[in-house]
Order: sequence, then structure tokens, then C-alpha cells
Amino acid sequence: MASIFTKIIAGEIPSHKIAENDKFFAFLDISPLQKGHTLVVPKKEVDYIFDVEDDLLSEMIIFAKNVAIKIKKAFPCNRIGMTVIGLEVPHAHIHLIPINSMNDMNFASDKLTLTNDELATIAEAIRLS
Repeated sequence: MASIFTKIIAGEIPSHKIAENDKFFAFLDISPLQKGHTLVVPKKEVDYIFDVEDDLLSEMIIFAKNVAIKIKKAFPCNRIGMTVIGLEVPHAHIHLIPINSMNDMNFASDKLTLTNDELATIAEAIRLS
């Protein structure tokens, strides 16, 4: 059965797309820790990040880097934090989060509740950066 991320990539579930190429898809997290919190996923459905083929994983990091540069331009911060947890959805993914402190990446913290219009505005700001 296809993961929720595979359904997002296929357009079966709406998302706020940030970037896409033939191998990867980046979109806003709908329950973000910070404005600009973005997920980067391979289009090839692989459950565990360290099961992703080496060449594809290398390309995924470079794709994520390019997305992170755009996020940082749209949401000035000290860094773009990157984390892989991999327990939430059985589809490898990288979280890119604008941060000013370590606490900004605390997944135990309350998530932001943003409207669809707010998410659309954030996605547009990142894409235009």
C-alpha cells in the first residue's frame, strides 16, 4: 500500500509543494515546528533512510541543501536544522527546519497550527527565494 507521502507526490493528497525533480519532492509539513518546516522525500518509496541506495541518498542530501538555501532566504534564521526521525511515516524523509536555537527542533514541543492560506503564503515565499 502506498504511503501518505507517495499519495502526496502523486497529487492524490494536496500539499504545499516547495520543489520537485524526477527523483525528489519537497513540501511543507502541515504540523510544523517552525514556519518554513519542510519535508524532503524520495519519489521512490523506501521506508528507512539508510535503506535508500547510496547514489540516491547522496542526491537527496544535495536536493535538500538547495531547498534549505531557499528556506533560509525566505525565513532568516541562524541555521536550517536537518533531522531524520523516520517513525512517523514509513517513507524515508528529511525534515528541514529554520532554527535559532536547539529548542526550535524539539519534536516534543507544540506544533504550529497554520491555515491553508498561511501555508500557501509560506510555500510561495520559499519558492520565490
